[in-house]
Amino acid sequence: MGKGCTMQKFAVIGLGRFGRDLAVALAAGNAEVIAVDRDIRPVEEIRDEVTLAVRLDSTDEEALKAQGIHEVDVVIVGIGTDFESAALTVATLKSLGVKRVIARAQNKIQAEILKRVGADETVLPERESALRWAHRLMLPNLRQYVELGEHHSLVYMEAPRRFHHKTLRELDLRNEYGVNLIAIERRRRTKDDAEEVSIEEPIVAVPGASTVIHPDDVLVLAGSNDSLAALGGNG
Repeated sequence: MGKGCTMQKFAVIGLGRFGRDLAVALAAGNAEVIAVDRDIRPVEEIRDEVTLAVRLDSTDEEALKAQGIHEVDVVIVGIGTDFESAALTVATLKSLGVKRVIARAQNKIQAEILKRVGADETVLPERESALRWAHRLMLPNLRQYVELGEHHSLVYMEAPRRFHHKTLRELDLRNEYGVNLIAIERRRRTKDDAEEVSIEEPIVAVPGASTVIHPDDVLVLAGSNDSLAALGGNG
């Protein structure tokens, strides 16, 4: 795991195919994951692959609090067959003060309703895979990513704050974090004769050891999914 990384905490409610795959992918990325379902079978099946698996009614505020759901960083509501329960769960989570709630929707109408009852984001599993969402959640500064294989990716990531104003020699990304820097997308501000400021985003194609990371830089990185997740865990 990367130097100085803080473990992220997630809860996944609803362990159908999307919820289960997402919970397992997040746990594989060294996150703390609480997996929740109202049926015992999916809870038992995932128990050994996550931090905690519990059977409970996700519309029950006290039951959620008892398991510490209100203290996690992100809750993903993956309930797919009972929209009423999904909407009530989202509303309950927001009333508990959960900072970020992502809810599964079957269509655009459901997505709009879920947002109105408090969902910060919605996901349509038919269009977006659980793996893609796992990457998005584990890498909060992620702009985009390309899968290079089952366990490796190339990502475009906003430079973490701890990298700002440091050279690549000082950061030693390969040895300290297990990732390779391919390029830097750097914003450059220029002024014309009328003193109007425009912003261009050229690529620094071959960054060298003396290259300094700027606050606005977007890093193009390649590495294992675990290493990339650890790198992105600490802004």
